[in-house]
Amino acid sequence: MPNIQSAKKRVKVIATKTQRNKAINSRLKTEIKKANIAIESGDANKAEAVRVAVKAIDQAAAKGILKKNAASRRKSTLARKLNAAG
Repeated sequence: MPNIQSAKKRVKVIATKTQRNKAINSRLKTEIKKANIAIESGDANKAEAVRVAVKAIDQAAAKGILKKNAASRRKSTLARKLNAAG
């Protein structure tokens, strides 16, 4: 445990940021899984599920959870799966 005041504050700030990052990452993974399941099962709302997942990916990239190219790659993968499913 740090003794210096600024170091104590950094520990608190990092804990807060870690919680935020985990929440965003968890939501991102959930939405991508939902989209993949919708595509594989041939659900009627698969395009909507992909749209929600793409939005979650964009939000994660905006917050710095994903890098720009990683976000683009994930969106592209979902789009390819959606188009292949017809």
